[in-house]
Amino acid sequence: MPKLTTTFATLVLAGLSAIVLGNAALAQNKPTIGIAMPTKSSARWIDDGNNMVKTLQGRGYGTDLQYAEDDIPNQLSQVENMVTKGVKALVIAAIDGTTLSDVLKQAKAAGITVIAYDRLIRDTPNVDYYATFDNFQVGVLQAQSIEQGLGLKDGKGPFNIELFGGSPDDNNAYFFYNGAMSVLKPYIDSHKLNVVSGQMGMDKVATLRWDGATAQARMDNLLSAYYGNKRVDAVLSPYDGLSIGIISSLKGVGYGSADQPMPIISGQDAEVPSIKAMLRGEQYSTIFKDTRDLAKVAADMVDAALAGKQVTVNDSKTYNNGVKVVPSYLLKPVVVYKSNWEKVLIDSGYYKRSQFE
Repeated sequence: MPKLTTTFATLVLAGLSAIVLGNAALAQNKPTIGIAMPTKSSARWIDDGNNMVKTLQGRGYGTDLQYAEDDIPNQLSQVENMVTKGVKALVIAAIDGTTLSDVLKQAKAAGITVIAYDRLIRDTPNVDYYATFDNFQVGVLQAQSIEQGLGLKDGKGPFNIELFGGSPDDNNAYFFYNGAMSVLKPYIDSHKLNVVSGQMGMDKVATLRWDGATAQARMDNLLSAYYGNKRVDAVLSPYDGLSIGIISSLKGVGYGSADQPMPIISGQDAEVPSIKAMLRGEQYSTIFKDTRDLAKVAADMVDAALAGKQVTVNDSKTYNNGVKVVPSYLLKPVVVYKSNWEKVLIDSGYYKRSQFE
């Protein structure tokens, strides 16, 4: 009997070893995927990179993750190196979506699948798919939070508002702005909202590289030039990093006190400093885009494309990059307030409560 047991155990161990070795061989047979991210200056992109690596490596792929620190030539060089090294797919969050045409032509010639990640790559036929959120809806939600915060639907007003846009080289910035204006413009036209500076349109309100210091400087100028004896009641901000700069500017001239409460300020990406600002009553709202879900969608695209299967998309009309309509998968954004932040961000496991203590 002991001999039979030993033999059985040996067979079981041999079988398990074969399975493990088989899985290891399978993982080793899966190619390396290049991941090009724009910068580590935003916590959001660090999360995106980490989630992409975790998701792809969990499926047996090798990964080559590079950050370009918002330097366009640096990102070009990084993508060129990935192509040279023989990656089988590229997942790219472009710094400037118009600058990658040449390197993506090389990628196409090498048979590499190209997925634009959250930022549309423009002016090239050599981008295969686009994984992103519903960016027009992001702007709609930001504007609706201002509408709610001011009580515009209840007929309150008029109020003074200033508008900020994202980086002019990021295609998403125009969707955010247009989505917001689809809600705000009727109030502006009816003079329930007054843009005191008169600065409207992305050519006037864009913020290069989504830079918070640039937004702070512009807010300083707006306050100095237009608000000597007026109050800012709301600020449309498309990104938390800009919101923090705008808040610093406003606090510098006395906003945030009992006599001068903060304006209603929007945001995006649910970054920790902005959630803390919301808890302090300085920022009114932000938009949560779960990068875990976005990483999964991009990884699903890689899986299907490399296996020669049909890639799942849910939008084949919206995202024209100037050369082609890029098949896209759009995820739903979620608006976050002081009233629901725990449910959305803590209960979902995206953040730990200790990060806010």
